Amino acid sequence: MPLAVYILGLAIFAQGTSELLLAGLLPEMAADLGVSVPHAGLLISGFALGMLVGSPVLAVVTLRWPRRTALLTFLAIFALTHVVGAVTPSYGVLFGTRVVGAFVYAGFWAVAAVTAVGLVPEGARGKAMSIVAGGLTVATIVGLPAGTVIGQQFGWRAAFWAVTVLSGLAAVGVAATIPGGRPEPGSVPHLGQELRNMLNSRLWLSYGTTALTTGAVLVTFSYLGAMLVDTTGLAAGWIPVVLGLYGVGSLIGIGLGGRHADARPFTTLYVGIAGVVVISAGWGVFAGMPGVAIGLIFLLGAFGFSTNPALNTRVFTVGKDAPTLAAATNFSAFNVGITVGPWVGGLAIGAGFGYPVVAWIGAGLGIAALGTVGLSAVLDKRLVLRTSAPAAREAVSRSGR
Repeated sequence: MPLAVYILGLAIFAQGTSELLLAGLLPEMAADLGVSVPHAGLLISGFALGMLVGSPVLAVVTLRWPRRTALLTFLAIFALTHVVGAVTPSYGVLFGTRVVGAFVYAGFWAVAAVTAVGLVPEGARGKAMSIVAGGLTVATIVGLPAGTVIGQQFGWRAAFWAVTVLSGLAAVGVAATIPGGRPEPGSVPHLGQELRNMLNSRLWLSYGTTALTTGAVLVTFSYLGAMLVDTTGLAAGWIPVVLGLYGVGSLIGIGLGGRHADARPFTTLYVGIAGVVVISAGWGVFAGMPGVAIGLIFLLGAFGFSTNPALNTRVFTVGKDAPTLAAATNFSAFNVGITVGPWVGGLAIGAGFGYPVVAWIGAGLGIAALGTVGLSAVLDKRLVLRTSAPAAREAVSRSGR
């Protein structure tokens, strides 16, 4: 695997740490900025908003840019937003830096995905994407707790400076390993061509699978801390340990999924999503049993993240004639799941159904995702039959001459 792929994973780790960081520092930030904790929590919503729209927009804007230039530009702006965020006393300015930082982070994801799959043979795309996306998993295991400790010991602004340094190191790696120069003439599709190829219904069905699968995992994960205390009965001090276990499961799952995503994409999706359905239902039943619940959290991370490489490579396979915009839109689909899943779960909890209801919602979303995978498999078979039939008729015609 080229070193550049690991560097892209490092860059995602640096930026992903910032994405997750505020979850552990909201009380400190709220006190320092003179706002309520819920008001400070809007900084997380602002980041999600920037991620949702940034990927397709920046994919279009930088379509004909050299990929190294685009990646370095995104990293430079991302680092600058954290410098401004670390020194500003203004909540409004900080909110703006979170939106802009997430905007370019989403653009980095889109270009990094296209760059990674372009650096490896077609049969290694899943493994390459598991390494790049694995940067976010490592951020969950290492970056989030480390950033929280730094923020608690030295202030939340110190955590922002740490992200700035990590982003700078990643930029050095990108400059040293990603090929520079403009793409060869004819190798970069025009925007019109990319947009025409985005009309493929199989591609949008894949986006549905991405959003539903992500929502199925995140609707439960988002409320794990509250469920562990309120329903399972664990002490609050155990929450970071259990979430770390989830992160370990995620890292194992994404590694295993990356090994099989290229050769057996549908099998990888069926197994991973079915696992999420069964585990979510198990959480709904056994949430009050600590030993079982903790084991299920590990498995939720493993099965949930095992689908990630296949969700990405599937889009590159179906949308091969619109690789940049297809990958960017798939990243937005991930963020739809990240946003909508927890929102639906919150509505259900607010309606008085209790925390375990989110696990049942996750199971339902997973079943819907399995339906989209099954429909995709049927459409793929029909496409193969349609394309192979003319060749078969021609072969029969030639043999009869």
